[in-house]
Amino acid sequence: MNELLKEYDVKMQKTVDVVVSDFASVRAGRANAAVLDKITVDYYGVATPLNQVGTISSPDPRTLMIQPWDGSLLKAIEKAIQTSDLGINPQNDGKVIRLAFPQLTEERRKELTKQVRKYGEGGKVAVRNIRRDAMDKLKALEKKSEITEDDLKQMEKELQDLTEKRCKQLDELTAKKEAELMAV
Repeated sequence: MNELLKEYDVKMQKTVDVVVSDFASVRAGRANAAVLDKITVDYYGVATPLNQVGTISSPDPRTLMIQPWDGSLLKAIEKAIQTSDLGINPQNDGKVIRLAFPQLTEERRKELTKQVRKYGEGGKVAVRNIRRDAMDKLKALEKKSEITEDDLKQMEKELQDLTEKRCKQLDELTAKKEAELMAV
């Protein structure tokens, strides 16, 4: 039965990891290559992640520089960045693309904080859905008489403790990201 709990704990941890990667894609006023992770470029008819068609570097804290391995991709990369929800206009100098990250305004910080809360809440909903699936499976096992009623109660309690632990972890991560966003 512990194997079953471990399986659901792993699923919950993966949910937390997804939320952490979503948080990384929210820019906090500093240049961070993770904001480009969700951008794909049309590379010979295939949607390819931006980080797989060139080198991404950060020459200073507010700038990202993208140097494609294939020079013909400059226009495609520029277009992909412009159509994304990044809100930054790329500068193409014929060899590299530069992204200058402006200082965040108070209004933009509040928008990003709402987005972070939404990601955190989505993660908690996903964790609760995993708990619900586990509860259904446990009840089915009890119905088939594979586990006793006492085992069911014990495992439901352990599962609830796991759920509360992961939700608390998500709350802490959300609060940390919000603090990072609101710091001037």
